[in-house]
Amino acid sequence: MTLVRTGQGMLRGTTENGAEVFRGIPYAAAPVGPLRFRPPAPVTPWDDVRDAGAFGPTAPKNPYTAPLDELLAEPEIPGDACLNLNVWTPAPGEGRLPVMVWIHGGSLRNGSSAVPTYDGSAFARDGVVLVSINYRLGIEGFGHFPDAPANLGLRDQLAALRWVQDNIQAFGGDPAQVTVFGESAGAISIAALLTSPHAEGLFHRAVLQSGFPAAVEPATARSTTTAIARHLGVAPTAEALAQVDRAALLDAQTAATRRGNPITGGAGFHIVVDGDVVPRDPATALAQGAADGIDLLLGSNTDEYRLWFVPGGLVDRIGRLTLRAAVLKQRAPWRAPRVYGAERPGSSPGEILGAIATDKLLRIPLNDLADARTGRPGRTFFYEFAWPSPVQALGACHALEIGFVFDTLDAPATRALTGGAAPGDLATAMHAAWVSFAAKGDPGWDQWSAERPVMTFAAHSVGVVRAPRERERRLWRQRG
Repeated sequence: MTLVRTGQGMLRGTTENGAEVFRGIPYAAAPVGPLRFRPPAPVTPWDDVRDAGAFGPTAPKNPYTAPLDELLAEPEIPGDACLNLNVWTPAPGEGRLPVMVWIHGGSLRNGSSAVPTYDGSAFARDGVVLVSINYRLGIEGFGHFPDAPANLGLRDQLAALRWVQDNIQAFGGDPAQVTVFGESAGAISIAALLTSPHAEGLFHRAVLQSGFPAAVEPATARSTTTAIARHLGVAPTAEALAQVDRAALLDAQTAATRRGNPITGGAGFHIVVDGDVVPRDPATALAQGAADGIDLLLGSNTDEYRLWFVPGGLVDRIGRLTLRAAVLKQRAPWRAPRVYGAERPGSSPGEILGAIATDKLLRIPLNDLADARTGRPGRTFFYEFAWPSPVQALGACHALEIGFVFDTLDAPATRALTGGAAPGDLATAMHAAWVSFAAKGDPGWDQWSAERPVMTFAAHSVGVVRAPRERERRLWRQRG
């Protein structure tokens, strides 16, 4: 049993796998009653010792729908106080260990810090204080209303990062050496935070895993809110939706967004350019020098699309006419099917479309960001995760790398994606690179340059590949 005093009160943690673990720590008040659809409010301090042995409540959400529900773990812990975080540390006290803060993905409507794949024991084992956070999701975190602030989930993340600055030293962490890292929607959130004046000084390095700088204008965000309100027969305002039963609100949210996903598009939730937390488009801001001076580690997986295209059989239903129509709809280069097909002999039209969509959504924007930062303050490092999962022929799909980064291949939640024979040496290498980046700002390979070095974590090797698939990348720049 370990006791740690925070600014809000004393916590009692547990010892697990050689680390001291504190779960369910509130960093903001429960967002209910008058605090619902409002910015995060301070926690009321407590006098007694608070037990921190169990994960706190998860944000309101519905489970993943089939077939993703068999592949992606989605713990649900009841309770209102969902604005909580967890800490794994090798040594509580007045230490100066590097800190890593994990922001989970889930399309801004799913996910939580309680997913077993996100266990922080390996980071603590290797001298890092690991923090994982919950934040509001879906309509309560990323709805857009005329009578409430935008980006409430992003404001939650900022409140958690402020908690880290105020309290992490008591857990042995250095508040001047904080790295934020996240995957998918977590990485998109981090890209927005990199450009936010509210985040200045809250972190010093960042890792974007399979997520890109993106935000939408208010009108686009309002369309999802309006669709949900229409399902319920109420006005699209925070005041009206706050009166709706939460289960009914979540069901309407699912109905309004069920056909959308990151690859095919459709209604969903987004970071919003609100003129406050996100003053302008993050991609533009980063290209023009926002976050100069902050070291970045960027990358994606080779077959991102397969998580959405393969389990439900979509990849097999796409023919040549559908491929050509999708290319036009996505405004991809008209020669893309021919060029991508030539690089992938024997690939089906669905696989070619998936590769095109993966590049458009992730690899090309991340390459552009790395190029824009070349020669500026702050180093940039690039990776690609290429190990193919044997599960349902998912390949190197979206989210597969997370268990390797956390070195949690033995967790059943991880094995749902990786199967039972994932290479431990690959997890050792990838995890070590993330630890090195947090501790020294250098994951162990050359920073980005005109040679385009990409550390590739593949099935049988780990090494730098210079300018991989360059013909395909240049096609997007030629736009023809």
